[in-house]
Amino acid sequence: GVQGGHFAVHTFLTGVKAQEARGLPDGGISLDQRAAEHVGSQTRFPVLNVGSPDGLHGGCQISWTRTGTRVPPIPGPRELYRALFIEDDAEARRQAMERLRLRASILDAVRDESRALQRRLSQADSKKLDEYFDAIRDVETQLSLSRKWQNVPKPKPPFPEPQNQGLAKDLPMMYDLIALALQTDSTRVATLEVGGSFVARDIGIQQGYHNLSHHGHLPEKIKLLVQIERYQVEQFSRFLDKLKSLEDPRGGTLLEHTMVLFGSGMGNGNSHRNDNLPIVLAGGGFRHGEHRAYPSDPHHKVPLCKLYVSMLRQFGIDTDRFGPVTGTLPNWEVTG
Repeated sequence: GVQGGHFAVHTFLTGVKAQEARGLPDGGISLDQRAAEHVGSQTRFPVLNVGSPDGLHGGCQISWTRTGTRVPPIPGPRELYRALFIEDDAEARRQAMERLRLRASILDAVRDESRALQRRLSQADSKKLDEYFDAIRDVETQLSLSRKWQNVPKPKPPFPEPQNQGLAKDLPMMYDLIALALQTDSTRVATLEVGGSFVARDIGIQQGYHNLSHHGHLPEKIKLLVQIERYQVEQFSRFLDKLKSLEDPRGGTLLEHTMVLFGSGMGNGNSHRNDNLPIVLAGGGFRHGEHRAYPSDPHHKVPLCKLYVSMLRQFGIDTDRFGPVTGTLPNWEVTG
């Protein structure tokens, strides 16, 4: 498994460190971005990444492109609400289209110059340039989608614009907005990272979240840490209830058609271990209702990426690998 304490947490959805991903077929792409490649062209937002850009070790860093570029998150409910529901006026749309045209022209010029340069490069440098071309293609795809949706009306705002109050207080609203994004088919893929900017004081706990995670086995610290994590799990449970209450156009509930993954890239914050991770998977057509404990000894560990392969296949992607791992999670059944 991946090790590295806080810095290995950034590999939660990739399964591999950036410097080790270069030789892999899909690079260091994260699970959300891989899923978005499959369905992203069908919605306004190929993927919604939500979470604080600030905090411990650089803020949210769980979403990555094939070329190893971090995807910055939408920082709060106000910005997410505006992206989902607030229309630009005619002048703002005109300026946006002009920016798209200018970016496309710049990309054309960069591509032409890069191709001329490629003929004079060594094999190693040529490979790096290929990665650069991949990044250009990613931007071109984004430009194409932006043009496509520029004049398509957004859903009507369901309630007044929320204000940002800090990650801890904002958590219920961000879950609600993600549920609305899925319900309105504004996106089919989303991430929400609760990182180091979670202020425990905002839920009545007077010690810092990070400090409590290094509890040193002190009961008084563990008690407070449990309160924080109970709050976070309660908001996740509330999100599942919300999805279960919403009808899906294909029949059944939105939860039945949505795979919801909840977990952490660190199994033990006190010792900075990145194995034995706590993972919950709900919805999405899998047969649930059991707790599985996998071997923890080094010779029989089960990589989390095997679950990701199972999820991608359930999402309609014909693949037998993700990151450095091949094969699905054994005995993982789907309903019907």
